[in-house]
Amino acid sequence: MSDRIGAPGLGLSRREFIAATGGVAALAGCLSQETQPNTQSVESSSDPKVGASGSDLPWTSSPAVVQVDEQGGAVTLQSVTSRHAVHPLDSMGGPVELSRVWAFKADDGKPSVPGPILRTTEGNDIEVTLDNTDADMPHTLHFHGARKTWENDGVPTTTGITVNPGEKHTYTIPANVPGTHLYHCHYQTHRHIDMGMYGIFRVDPNGYEPADKEYFFTLKDWDSRLNRQFAGEDVDYDPRHRNPDVFTINGKSLPRTLHPEDGSPIVVDRGDTVRLHMVNAGYMSHPMHTHNHRFRLVEKDGGQIPDAAQYEQDVTNIAPAERHTVEFDADADPGIYLMHCHKVDHAMNGNAYPGGMVNGIVYRDAMDTDVFADLMTYAGYNN
Repeated sequence: MSDRIGAPGLGLSRREFIAATGGVAALAGCLSQETQPNTQSVESSSDPKVGASGSDLPWTSSPAVVQVDEQGGAVTLQSVTSRHAVHPLDSMGGPVELSRVWAFKADDGKPSVPGPILRTTEGNDIEVTLDNTDADMPHTLHFHGARKTWENDGVPTTTGITVNPGEKHTYTIPANVPGTHLYHCHYQTHRHIDMGMYGIFRVDPNGYEPADKEYFFTLKDWDSRLNRQFAGEDVDYDPRHRNPDVFTINGKSLPRTLHPEDGSPIVVDRGDTVRLHMVNAGYMSHPMHTHNHRFRLVEKDGGQIPDAAQYEQDVTNIAPAERHTVEFDADADPGIYLMHCHKVDHAMNGNAYPGGMVNGIVYRDAMDTDVFADLMTYAGYNN
């Protein structure tokens, strides 16, 4: 588990978080097993657990950031059939679970939905090996935002290359388009993305200067009937008639989005410059709105927005496969402010509001408050 709070990103360390909150145990208390039936399994997400449905699949973990430059420009991805706890507690309309997903893991890491963030630098081409030796179905890898050779495009019908069960295949992906991008399986795409086979591909431009706080967010809408069908439930699912009922940021729904380690709260100090990289891996558009903070769209799909074209706004509508990078100053009255999809039915867990595709901009100065303690209780943070 990461030692950074608000991962994936540049948030606070666990030590800083504990200091800011005056001790999480004192704030949130110890939650009983009656109020959080699955939390113990989720907290030990790398270990297979037998849950309420009788499944012995491993739980997913939070997405890791893989600095591919630091490991010789190479990474291996493998799909692991897993269970995914979107929000494991009974607070705010939970529990919410995807009973079967196909999660990516990188090298010897843990499976996650979304998959690991693959980060490199402009000019440092990477080699990505898709290890399908233990799989029971074909897969491929397709990377947005890279000008690559034909055979590395990852589409089986147009390249003739499919990575079948028992096989491995290495893709050479040039880091020639700086920006935040998307990768995903392109075999039976309409199902495989919806089963969790997607992640972020980040190419830092040469001379890149990170903001004070920087976070990566993957937005996703789910029709859980597909996941339940692959888990063996007797449900009808038609990809032409999707009816999304689960909405996530980095694979979690409110209040789990605010969980300091399983979620990705936007933890800031007053005066910070904050940069958010948002990728829409779903099939619906999501107008993302920030409370009490106006941002500038500085990058879209790897294209830099000229300064003269930037303006302050508080909603950006992100279409499927689009990538928006926004930047703002943490200059508000220190508190807790929402960032959420403004299709308000996407901010729900089932029939319960609030929930779903909701996150929060959390000032460190607001962490040592009763309001934040309540949010940690709802989110299930009891370490």
